[in-house]
Amino acid sequence: MLNKKVKSIILAAGKGTRMKSELPKVLHTMFNKPLLGYVLDAVNKTGYINEHFVIVGHEAEKVEKYVKENYENAKCILQSPQLGTGDAVNKATPYLKDFDGYVIVIYGDTPLITAETITNFIEFHENNHADLTVMSAIFENPKNYGRIIRDKNNKFIAIIEEKDVTPEQKAVKEINAGIYCINWKTVSDAFNHLHNNNAQGEYYLTDIVKWAVEKNLNVQSYILKNNDEIFGINSKIHLAQATKILNKKSIEKFMEEGVQIIDPDSTYISPETTIGPDTIILPNVYITGKNTIGKNCKIGPFSHVRDGAIIGNNVRIGNFVEIKKSIIKDNTNVSHLSYIGDSELGSHVNIGAGTITANYNPISKIKSKTIIKDGANTGSNSVIVAPVTINEMASIAAGSIITKDVEAYSLAITRSPLKIFSNWVKKKIEQLSGGNK
Repeated sequence: MLNKKVKSIILAAGKGTRMKSELPKVLHTMFNKPLLGYVLDAVNKTGYINEHFVIVGHEAEKVEKYVKENYENAKCILQSPQLGTGDAVNKATPYLKDFDGYVIVIYGDTPLITAETITNFIEFHENNHADLTVMSAIFENPKNYGRIIRDKNNKFIAIIEEKDVTPEQKAVKEINAGIYCINWKTVSDAFNHLHNNNAQGEYYLTDIVKWAVEKNLNVQSYILKNNDEIFGINSKIHLAQATKILNKKSIEKFMEEGVQIIDPDSTYISPETTIGPDTIILPNVYITGKNTIGKNCKIGPFSHVRDGAIIGNNVRIGNFVEIKKSIIKDNTNVSHLSYIGDSELGSHVNIGAGTITANYNPISKIKSKTIIKDGANTGSNSVIVAPVTINEMASIAAGSIITKDVEAYSLAITRSPLKIFSNWVKKKIEQLSGGNK
């Protein structure tokens, strides 16, 4: 256990101009989860941090809405106007007036950061009795990054932005990763001494390092092991690149746990999904959100499993199937070209090809539930209009539209009588040809 309590300040006020979007940068998603959510989850999972201050600015109400709906231990603080990263952190100082502990400062657009790294970072800070610790990284090509400058005794003395470095400093490969651990009681006064005498007229967070060095405080740097974790999202290109990095990591983890993924390059699976061993994922499967998939299942190809799916063992999900917010119990098959949404399927259920659970009323905006109990089956091209229950061992005839509950062991059919008109095609051809054969 740590000797101090820990809180976090998450910088999420920027517009993200290069995203070319009206949506705030931190609300852009990977696997349907906002970038800010990945950062908040990472700091929460350390087990050390129990309160977060999210600094908002551009489209603040949208970011605050997301935070309020998903994180009870986070508070949004408005930065307006936006006068730099130092000013952003300073907005939280009234809420930390009597705080005697550590404060983690982190950007809300770094979704690849992990709880393990943040935990190690905090523990490094405490074990070294640091007043201020900066996370750093070693880059072979450190272009555009601020450099960590040390004296001849290897003591951390400054962060110098690339535009200001000397030719000798430009060769330094250790860069500022932009994450800080601050002993708040000893360093918070730095925010009263920041200056904006620069071309941008902004208050820079990096200036607290200079202040701490001048005060002869203990300034340390923690060198990151995996540089991917500080990948910041500034464009849609970055977003796609980060998604691939995250997906590759997830795919490899699943395969190490016994999941067979036929084509990792065409398969996307959210890291919040769990999958049992011996399950086979066929090419072009896309799984987003938080889902549970059992063992010995077969999914795809070209299937889409959305957030909130709980899939049992020995389940077969065919090609071009979409599953959303549904429970599917053991030994059930959902055949190709089907949609199962807001539903509960029992065990040994067979869903025929092209079956649709019609769960959404576009007028009332209400989504209703379909229940299909053990052993029931639907014929091809059935439409199950929720709310409705299909009881045990019931059978739905192909092409039927079901709008009422179906009792156990019964057959439900809504099919118009078949009519066959002999020689109808032949007569049409003769009419079109004017009677000439």
